[in-house]
Amino acid sequence: MASSFRVWHCLLVFSLLSSVACGQLTPTFYATSCPTLELVVRSTMTQALAAERRMGASLLRLFFHDCFVQGCDGSVLLDDVGSFIGEKTAAPNAGSVRGFEVIDQIKTNVEAVCPGVVSCADIVALAARDGAFLLGGPSWAVPLGRRDSTTASLTDANNDLPAPTLSLSGLITAYGNKGLNARDLTALSGAHTIGFSQCLNFRDHIYNDTNVDAAFATLRRANCPVAPGSGDTNLAPLDAQTQLVFDNAYYGNLLSQRGLLHSDQELFNGGSQDALVQEYSTNPALFAADFVTAMIKMGNIRPLTGSDGQIRANCRVVNS
Repeated sequence: MASSFRVWHCLLVFSLLSSVACGQLTPTFYATSCPTLELVVRSTMTQALAAERRMGASLLRLFFHDCFVQGCDGSVLLDDVGSFIGEKTAAPNAGSVRGFEVIDQIKTNVEAVCPGVVSCADIVALAARDGAFLLGGPSWAVPLGRRDSTTASLTDANNDLPAPTLSLSGLITAYGNKGLNARDLTALSGAHTIGFSQCLNFRDHIYNDTNVDAAFATLRRANCPVAPGSGDTNLAPLDAQTQLVFDNAYYGNLLSQRGLLHSDQELFNGGSQDALVQEYSTNPALFAADFVTAMIKMGNIRPLTGSDGQIRANCRVVNS
């Protein structure tokens, strides 16, 4: 399966470099100012995944949580400092979003060769791409040139990040609010072919929904007690078959009603995305192509460019 993605990757890199327009962002943004940037990011990410393969999924998710709040501006990285309140304590992020230490390490390594040049927002975008690729997924030319926000929004983080309890119509609306269509939604959800989720997020689905395979629900209940507050942080793989390999098995799971989250199974539940889920389950190259297209679109949500924002010296705090 991984070989299919890598073959498609060769086609994607050339086509996207020539055909994708992303506003002021461009894959060659640092070609002169930091020509070794992508080598530094890839090397650091390789080390991070060697220590913990799950980190690839975590950093892919971090990019999503950044882009859906204020745009792809690195705001999710900001710590609470003094009277400044960041996004890390928002309900969808607290105790869940992770990988900040890896971003810190990449930033340190990049600063050693290109001080004051590369934004934290661009580092998150590159780390997300490499996280997927190093786990067997496609690669792509990441449009770059984002700058870092000096603000964050706890309110938007609580309101704009799609909840795992949303219906299909709710998901389509949430993604549509960010300029992403239903096909983007279904392709981006394929990121759940890697990584894990907490019991808190899927308890309702395995105990109360009817569109879930009985044996699968029983399996997941063993590590997710019915009582709220009991085992809330216990983890289960989003894709029980190949949770640390980026492939299209996620969609096969949906066909057999083995989506872990309510929002996952909504993509195949008699609605408008059923046919696309079926296509992705049998055509990994199509999924890879659509995933890349959707990732690039998501990465172009309200980026700060030009003289807007700043290049943070420390990804966790605004420059003084």
